[in-house]
Order: sequence, then C-alpha cells, then structure tokens
Amino acid sequence: MRSIWNGAISFGLVSIPVKLVNATESHAVSFRQVHTEDNGRIRYRKVCELEDREVTQSEIGKAYEGADGEMIPITDDDLSHLPLPTARTIEIVAFVPADRIDPLQMDAAYYIAAAGAPAAKPYTLLREALKRSHKVAIAKFALRGRERLGMLRVVDDVIVLHGLLWPDEVRAPEGVAPDVDVTVRDKELDLADALMDTLGEVDLDDLHDEYREAVEEVIAAKAAGETPPAAPAPAGDGKVLDLMAALEKSVREARESRGGAGEAEVRNLHGRGTPKETGARKSTSRTAAKKTASARKSTSKAGEAKGADKKTASKSTSKATEKKPAAKKAPAKKGAASGKRSA
Repeated sequence: MRSIWNGAISFGLVSIPVKLVNATESHAVSFRQVHTEDNGRIRYRKVCELEDREVTQSEIGKAYEGADGEMIPITDDDLSHLPLPTARTIEIVAFVPADRIDPLQMDAAYYIAAAGAPAAKPYTLLREALKRSHKVAIAKFALRGRERLGMLRVVDDVIVLHGLLWPDEVRAPEGVAPDVDVTVRDKELDLADALMDTLGEVDLDDLHDEYREAVEEVIAAKAAGETPPAAPAPAGDGKVLDLMAALEKSVREARESRGGAGEAEVRNLHGRGTPKETGARKSTSRTAAKKTASARKSTSKAGEAKGADKKTASKSTSKATEKKPAAKKAPAKKGAASGKRSA
C-alpha cells in the first residue's frame, strides 16, 4: 500500500519515524457524465480566466483570495515551513479512556507503519503501552493543508490513527429532536426491548452493500441488452397507525426470520462477551422446562403404577401360596423296606 504522508510520532522525548497508509477504501460504483443524445463524455476543462485558454496540471497552483478579491499565492514550500511542531510530526498531547471520544468526531482512518528498522523498537513500545493502559492517545498533526486532531489506538499489532473533527466542527443538535410532548408507556418499551433482543447482535463482517450489488446487476443487464431486474414491491406506505400493533408484528416477524420457531439466533461481536439471553430463548427454555417436567411426572406416575402392579401381584402370589395345602410325603417303597430288614 502506498503511503500518503511521512513524518514522525512525538512521544515525549521519543521520536518514531512513521508513514501513513489509508486504512479504508470506497467500493461505490462511479458514473461518468455524458451527453444524453450520443453518449459523448462531458469533461471539465481548466481554463485561465485572464488568458482564456486551457491550462495543464503543472501550471496550476494555490492561492488565497483576500477580501478585496486579490489572489495571494501560497506554495507547497510555504506550507512545509509552517511554524508548527505538527508540520511533519504526529504530536501526542494526552492519553484518555476510549469512551471519552465522541463518535460524532470520528473521521478518516489511517494505518501507521514504522518507517525502517530503527523505528521498530519505539513503535512497539508505544503500541504495547497503549494496549496495557487500555487508553487511546490524543494527537495533533498536519495533513493536506491543515492541522488536524487525531486519536491513536491499537488494532491487532498495528497503531491506527483516526482523524477527529475539532470540537467546534461538531454542530449542536438544536431543533433536531421532536418539539412535542410524547408519553411512552412501559408496555411499548417492553415490546421495543423484546424486538431488540430478538434481532440480537450481528457480525459486521456479514453485512455488505446491497445497493452497490443492485446497481451492478442493472449495469450488467443493460450491457447484455437485457431488461434490468424489477424493483420489489414496497413494504407499505410508511404510516404508523398503531404503534403497539407495529411493534408486536415486528417482534413476530423477527422471530420467524431468526429461527422459525421463535428462537432468535444471536451472534457475538468480535471482542464482546456473551450477550444476554433473548426473550425468545427465555420463552423457549420455559417451554422446554415445562415439557421436561411433564415428561418426568408421567414417567414417575408410570413407575408408581408399575410398582403398585408388582406389589399386587406379589400379594396375590403370597395368598395363593398360603391357601395351597402342604404336599403329603410319599410312602416308602416296600422293596426298599424289606431289603433293609433282610440285611
């Protein structure tokens, strides 16, 4: 991967030579502007207003427009010699818990790579210190013409730099929340909780861009001279007539889609513990417990009945034995008696 910035991390008196690599990329389908009559490309030409001619990229520079319209030229050399310690340095200013960072401030992400063998030891030191402290580093750095705020954290064995918006760049949410008094009943909250539990969690690796796939199908169909696939019928008009009915239907449909029999399939997110037991699983376990208890009762009754039958049979056998007269002794044979006398 090509680096987009070279500099160093300033960690107290420690300087770590590093380079930045883009950690994300866009897979969006891009389109060209064309003339609808003949599909000819529509291009933007860079024209100098004073000379009224097209100019090349090598002739284009930067300038700041003053209040009176005067253009003040600014060169890359001017920007590279700014009187700032962050011009070529990611300067760490503090270490804070990760939950102190507002997700609204999160911007682009970059992998930080050690620049050469001498940087390996201090790079590893900073990485392991971040791991052991369970904190993130707050830093300032200059990139693409302006100073930025950043956050350093560890992903696997790599230090990642997240660009952060400055606090004054995050708008206050004034006038965004509903401006009416609404009362939410406990039963509605219970149904919302049941829906959340039934939907469970998801592995983000299983999610993908369905819109991009649909656009690619349309492109492939038109390229082959075929009719693009038809859009599915809309699920509804989007009007919520009965909130309770909508919640109950949502829970029912979520349970059916997750397991058919009402059992929700819950997956763990990477690095998270076991999720709490879902409402669907609770009901399933209760049903299973009832069935088990019922089976045990019926088995116990059957065993008791068998034991009673055995006792009854034993008693009748004993009574029959008592009523039966004792067998008489057979008389001794005469031959045997007379043999004894003659002897």
